[in-house]
Amino acid sequence: MGGTLYGVGIGPGDPELMTLKAARIIGAAPVIAFFCKAGRPGHARQIADGHLNPAAELLRLEYPFTTELSLEDPRYLAEIGLFYDAAAIQVGERLIAGQDVAVICEGDPFFYGSFMYLFDRLRQAHKTEVIPGITGMGGCWTRAHAPITHGDDVLTVLPGTLSAEAMAARLAGADAAVIMKVGRNLPKIRAALATAGLAERAIYVERGTMAEERIMALSEMTEAVAPYFALVLVPGRQRAR
Repeated sequence: MGGTLYGVGIGPGDPELMTLKAARIIGAAPVIAFFCKAGRPGHARQIADGHLNPAAELLRLEYPFTTELSLEDPRYLAEIGLFYDAAAIQVGERLIAGQDVAVICEGDPFFYGSFMYLFDRLRQAHKTEVIPGITGMGGCWTRAHAPITHGDDVLTVLPGTLSAEAMAARLAGADAAVIMKVGRNLPKIRAALATAGLAERAIYVERGTMAEERIMALSEMTEAVAPYFALVLVPGRQRAR
């Protein structure tokens, strides 16, 4: 019998927002795997640090790049695919040896998470279990005191990597929206929101639920680039009931 692969959602950033089950799994797993940038400790590792099994092997899965290559660059898919293949081999070796492996993930493992690519590669050969986590957007709209959907509002979730035109088209019919992957896409996001007539409702949240949290109207955000943990909220229509 081999080990179990766990995809463990550890929440939006505040360690106290981790579920009891997530804390139990990472407190006992003999191998803790986490994605990170070369030379960096890894966001998930930092969030979960106080709950990790002190005797566990810490398996770093270092991205070959993060924002250095555009998604449109033909090298991106080829090289990132090879990276996930190699990561799956490393994790698979430990599962075959009978060790449980907990892959810790910011937010929820199945929402814009790298764990999904390991899951796709390993699920047929190994027992898997996924522990859901509070999403980053859920943490952000609660910290912003911004109820996101009301009544029959439809929530639209968009990646900031879309073109400004595509983003504006999807926002035009949105009751409420969350825009992820802000980073260098912030000027494009501003333009799309303005085109869709939603700029005045937009809220910028940076590192929501974390110690360095910043929350403001998007119009008050003066920087042109946002950090990794940032998103934009457009609360719903807030119709009277």
